[in-house]
Amino acid sequence: MLKAAFCFAVVALVFGVLGFGGLAGAAWGVAKLLFWIAVIIAIVLFVLGFTLFKKVT
Repeated sequence: MLKAAFCFAVVALVFGVLGFGGLAGAAWGVAKLLFWIAVIIAIVLFVLGFTLFKKVT
């Protein structure tokens, strides 16, 4: 998911340089959304790794 966020960020930068402001803004919004989703998933898995899954094994 971070790879997709990085790709959208690069696309947004390219669109911004070429003058496509609307597309650059949309791509940047998708990149931010994917980045934060990846961060939330990472935090949830980190917390579960230290709490719930440790008790199961």
